[in-house]
Amino acid sequence: MIALVTGASSGIGEATARRIAREPGARLILVARREERLRALADELGGATVVAVDLLTDEAPAQIAAAVEEEHGRLDLLVNNAGAAWRGRFGDTGWENVRRHMELNFEATVRLTEALLPIVRRSAPSAIVNVASTAGRVARGNSGGYSASKFALCGWSDALHLEEREHGVHVGLVLPGFVATEGFPQRELVARRRTRWLVSTPEKVAEVIVQTGPGGKPERFVPRVYGLGAGLRTVAPRLIRRLLSGGAGITPATGQDAREQ
Repeated sequence: MIALVTGASSGIGEATARRIAREPGARLILVARREERLRALADELGGATVVAVDLLTDEAPAQIAAAVEEEHGRLDLLVNNAGAAWRGRFGDTGWENVRRHMELNFEATVRLTEALLPIVRRSAPSAIVNVASTAGRVARGNSGGYSASKFALCGWSDALHLEEREHGVHVGLVLPGFVATEGFPQRELVARRRTRWLVSTPEKVAEVIVQTGPGGKPERFVPRVYGLGAGLRTVAPRLIRRLLSGGAGITPATGQDAREQ
């Protein structure tokens, strides 16, 4: 299996690379900005293709696609994981905060997928896994830009699956809740016993990514209990608004401002 993981230099991306490396015959393409960390991880895993690039640059999709073609000629699994979060109320941060979320969390993923889709189709049966967030199904105050980008990613992923299944490409969606990583340590939640259980680990998300990609699952929340909130948002939106009205200060799935790529 040839697998490409974005945001592979830390957090969920790094854990996903380690997990996929355990699959028989797996060969990895690691994508992120920090080349030194990617090369250290590649060495630790016994070798991998490293593409150190900022996904926001115009040339990034073509550069990555060229590396895949040159090194492997196929792509069985694409994991779109790179993303960022910056907290702020819309009245204070305005369009600019929404724009930068959309640019990295949604547009960069779409552009990269467009560049790699011909290779993914040619490698079918194959899979694409988009790492969104529970914030892509249930929004909270102080994180509207982040939720907007993840809602967009969720909607696009649902449509992409319907379009690509005839080509033998499965499109899965992973929606983590709070996850403790280098960029998002979740100190506020981990420090309190009554909220500590809400925080998951990159390794658990990585396992779900494998289940959702090669495993063929359509959509998974991590932890699964977060799916209850998404269900209630549909059937009891007033209740969800009431429950969340006092928790506008914590950004879903992050906890503070950071970028993981």
